Amino acid sequence: FLTPRHDTEPPLRVRVTADVDRPDKVIAGLTWRQLVITTVTGLVLYAAWTATAGVLPAPVFLACATPVAAVGFLLAVGRRDGQPLDRWLAGAVWHLRRPRRLVPTTGKVAAVPGWSRGAAQAQATPPAPLRLPAKGLRADGLVDLDPDGTTALLAASTVAFGLRSPGEQNALVGGFARWLNSLDAPVQILIRAQRIDLGVLAARVRAVAPGLPDPALEDAAFAHAEFLDGLGRERELLHRQVTVAVRDTRGPEHTHRRAHDAVRALAGCEVTAIVLHAADAAAVLGGSLNPIPSTSTDDEGHRP
Repeated sequence: FLTPRHDTEPPLRVRVTADVDRPDKVIAGLTWRQLVITTVTGLVLYAAWTATAGVLPAPVFLACATPVAAVGFLLAVGRRDGQPLDRWLAGAVWHLRRPRRLVPTTGKVAAVPGWSRGAAQAQATPPAPLRLPAKGLRADGLVDLDPDGTTALLAASTVAFGLRSPGEQNALVGGFARWLNSLDAPVQILIRAQRIDLGVLAARVRAVAPGLPDPALEDAAFAHAEFLDGLGRERELLHRQVTVAVRDTRGPEHTHRRAHDAVRALAGCEVTAIVLHAADAAAVLGGSLNPIPSTSTDDEGHRP
């Protein structure tokens, strides 16, 4: 009895940085951004000391400069919600300066009629056009991003990774890594999880059970319906939908080519992917913008 070689291979282990987008450290554990902030703060304090050296005593200047230095240090090394503090503050200011009420329109926003209940408030703070990144859905299923190119949506399957042998897992990881290393344009992988309601399927099984030709089949159908009800009560069943968005700025032809290249590359790691047409892409986009709390199954075990 010989064990196949791929079953005896050790699992592939690769050390991955917790934050792959973390900027490089330059000097004293500081990044270029942190160095610029601390340097500018130091230069400002030095210029203030030079200008006020003959007027303010050193203790007074030190008391005034300490808060400024502390603010500069916090801006350089502080973080909030996973973002550097200076970028977080800049985003907060940008958010506060933006209009609060947006309307979907491509042209100028029409004035609110005077008889409207919120006419006075609308005149004080008029609504602004809502600028979405997607301009529409093309007939060929591509999402039109206008100046940012077009995006193709792919529906991808999942892989039972934990049930594979170490050698098979290494092959799957290697195939996925080859696809990631071949990318030269943005790609997004979206995984949505929805609860599955088995009550509809159990009710349909009970409805057809009395018409079965054999009493044993009828008993088995009712038992299966009870099993489905119990499964729904005891476990939280989820349906996972994997969508891959492939974008290209060189034109729809290049986007279609990149989408089909992704389908072939994912097939190498046993992931079945198909390029969505207009109707399916519209359904995926609609479900992403307006998610439903649960998903039912029909009598064949498929989602409606």
